[in-house]
Amino acid sequence: MILEQGTNNILDRLQELHPKQIDLSLGRIKNLMTRLGSPQNTLPPVIHIAGTNGKGSTIAFLRAMLEAAGLRVHVYTSPHLVNFVERIVLAGDVISENNLNQVLADCERANAGQAITFFEITTAAAFLAFASVPADAVILETGLGGRLDATNIIEKPVLTAITPISMDHMHFLGNSLSKIAAEKAAIQKRNVPSVVAAQQKITQKVLLAQARKVGTDIFLYGRDWHVTMETDSFVYQSSKRHLTLPKPSLYGAHQLINAGCAVACLEKLSIFNITEKAMRHGLINTIWPGRLDRLRKGRLVTSLPDDWELWLDGGHNAGAGEALGQTLLDWNEKPTHLIVGMLETKQVHDFLAPLVTQTKSMHMIEIPDEPNTAKASSLASAAQALGVHTAISNNVLAAISDIIAKEKVPSRILVCGSLYLLGHVYNLNI
Repeated sequence: MILEQGTNNILDRLQELHPKQIDLSLGRIKNLMTRLGSPQNTLPPVIHIAGTNGKGSTIAFLRAMLEAAGLRVHVYTSPHLVNFVERIVLAGDVISENNLNQVLADCERANAGQAITFFEITTAAAFLAFASVPADAVILETGLGGRLDATNIIEKPVLTAITPISMDHMHFLGNSLSKIAAEKAAIQKRNVPSVVAAQQKITQKVLLAQARKVGTDIFLYGRDWHVTMETDSFVYQSSKRHLTLPKPSLYGAHQLINAGCAVACLEKLSIFNITEKAMRHGLINTIWPGRLDRLRKGRLVTSLPDDWELWLDGGHNAGAGEALGQTLLDWNEKPTHLIVGMLETKQVHDFLAPLVTQTKSMHMIEIPDEPNTAKASSLASAAQALGVHTAISNNVLAAISDIIAKEKVPSRILVCGSLYLLGHVYNLNI
């Protein structure tokens, strides 16, 4: 789907309403929601999810299992890969372009030219769309942090969940794990159960302290629920449940934690009765592009020699690098070559370091049409400092051609480092 010029024009105008792309605050969106009649207060039960890594995958698993049970689910995520409409799912279907144009126009009109960030006004548009279509649940992903994130105007969700926290967005959330965790913990609400996935000791301590402060119970990985990997399945266990579930459709060992977190959310959602059959169906049919996603058809795939593979992953921080590094350990039957593009705000060394030992080469590129892209030369310097063979390529196609020309055996190519880069690759592959 290519957005009509009218949609793009609206989105461009909304980008200009605030000089900064990110300016964390709740005041502007609260004022706008009041002018719109406070539609966020009329939504179906809201599940609010924050964290650094695994938010999108956990949401995808949770949505798939709820829908397998016959429930209608609204979903709000960011960023998108190819088209903005991906961010808003209405009762199981991506929002139509006409509907998107209407809610964006309504929000623009109600805002009346006041300063507001792009994420704030588009979040308001999502709330407006959700309020107009019947559904059984809303799954809401924070955009950045939690405390001052636009999604945190929801005063009484039915559940909050916090996925693994690592260093990311330090310019906005703080330069330590404890500060970042405190920002994300602020989605917890009094008497609203909170599911917490695997955490480092310091982040776990912060989350537990915030829970005590606001007066809520935490359902904590490693204490209250556990996940154990089997050959073709995994075991989810708590004091009330012992489930042997199929290996989830999303690839990578870290996805077992994300799938387990989604199951834990279902356990704490007492308003729904989700059967094991629905869980099993949802887990094996979950789709979430850009998270260790193997492309199996398309222009780029057909350009590869026989027995070569092309994979995409949008991870871009230390935690994502560690998870990806664990996957590369299992890929030892073929050489792995990386094509890397990242934003200049990311910690390049921390992302690349876990990948070095299992990577034959890294080809650094700049993300097309992205003003905040890191310079390929800067990425190359970071990789060279880690001791990996590094090249600079003009673009993805040039990098793929260079890898094929120099590698004599069937190999894997992994494009990684940014969801913005992956959006570009998906378009190239059409």
